[in-house]
Amino acid sequence: MPLYDCMLLLKPHVKKESLMDLVTKVGKHVYRKNGVLTELKSFGHVQLGYGIKKLDGKYYQGQLMQMTMMTPPSFNNELHYLNKEDRLLRWLLVKHRDFDFGFDFLGGGDAKNELSKYRSSIYESEEEEEDDDDDDDYNVDESEKKSV
Repeated sequence: MPLYDCMLLLKPHVKKESLMDLVTKVGKHVYRKNGVLTELKSFGHVQLGYGIKKLDGKYYQGQLMQMTMMTPPSFNNELHYLNKEDRLLRWLLVKHRDFDFGFDFLGGGDAKNELSKYRSSIYESEEEEEDDDDDDDYNVDESEKKSV
């Protein structure tokens, strides 16, 4: 099952109990589809870049929640009941793509040796440059020493 982030932007005046009720409702829906809710984050009150107009007014602030979950791909179509939710300003479902980081990106076990090869050559070239610069700084003419 792929990993998804569900971002919920709620109206600023929504109480914590009501907010948790909505999160519980989505979580139960995930569980019914044999999914797993892996993480829940609250970003608190956020200022919006533009006003969002709803039937009961225009909102320039909101409460932002992020739910990370593993669900079947068909789950996106089943979340459209959130459009009728009057506590929400916006919602968005984002799928995590398969990205390789670190040594997996470079191709496995040999990647570690390959990185160390680059590391040593980088430091050696910097040391050589520094040695050349240091010689210029300390060259003093003998005539200047006598005048001092």
